Amino acid sequence: MTQGASQTRPQDPTAQPDWLERLEIHGADHGFHRRIDASHGALYTEDDDTLIVTFEPRESFTNGPAPHLPMGLNVAGREGWSHLCLYCDGTTFFRSDAVYAFFDELIDEGFFFGFDRVIFYGAGPCGYAAAAFSVAAPGATVVLVRPMATLDPNVTPWDRRYPALRRTDFTSRYAYAPDMLDAADRVFLIHDPRVPEDAMHATLFARPELTRLDCPRLGKAPEKDLLQMGVLLPLLRAAGKPGFAPGVFHDLYRARYGHKPYLRRVERQLDAAKRPGLRNRWARAAESVLSDESGTRST
Repeated sequence: MTQGASQTRPQDPTAQPDWLERLEIHGADHGFHRRIDASHGALYTEDDDTLIVTFEPRESFTNGPAPHLPMGLNVAGREGWSHLCLYCDGTTFFRSDAVYAFFDELIDEGFFFGFDRVIFYGAGPCGYAAAAFSVAAPGATVVLVRPMATLDPNVTPWDRRYPALRRTDFTSRYAYAPDMLDAADRVFLIHDPRVPEDAMHATLFARPELTRLDCPRLGKAPEKDLLQMGVLLPLLRAAGKPGFAPGVFHDLYRARYGHKPYLRRVERQLDAAKRPGLRNRWARAAESVLSDESGTRST
């Protein structure tokens, strides 16, 4: 080999990726980690008698404050709660026989009855799963962000956002998400009613135990803005405590007035609506908020 040429070590074909190794270590130390099938897994962290169940895309693990670990641990860890994360590789809506069998096993073992309080959370396709599988824990509180009710083309022919999943079975077990909420105690649905598909799905979730929390102008992925604003994690912590009410969300959601992406989004929409006077007043108010916020941080 020529001097100075780079040398590379052969890769071990049996080596696990970093994220999977981290989950295995955490599961062995604190509860369990299980690969359910090629696209799904579960990480359980055992602690006290409140349980939060989160459905999360695996690719989001690397972006959180705890590298390679689920976002839900940031909620559960601070409160001393137990946590069960169901994760997926890619957009699957958790439509898998192996996932159904996993929840069947938890039900047969009476897993959820070991907790005084259970909270389910998910956003988007994971919001669909949180609603659908919440039936496994009667009496749960369910927090959903822009959830889908189903992708069954006979029910939602107008939602064409996931063409690769149009042939997926949404009619067998744990299928129609709104029906699976029958056993829930309380359901909170967060979405931007200006996103047509999300608004139409929200109407399919109309049920007496459901409270809608509308977030106009947050767009197609409100969970990202809510996380950046510092709203989402405190909201989930509050949802697991007695007395949780919509007013808690509305108080937290005032943070949008200091969130630059939200303020700029409103400006653009006022521009598009050709409302220059209102747009200028909004821009001045936004700049005032942002300058006050900057001054507060610098002191």
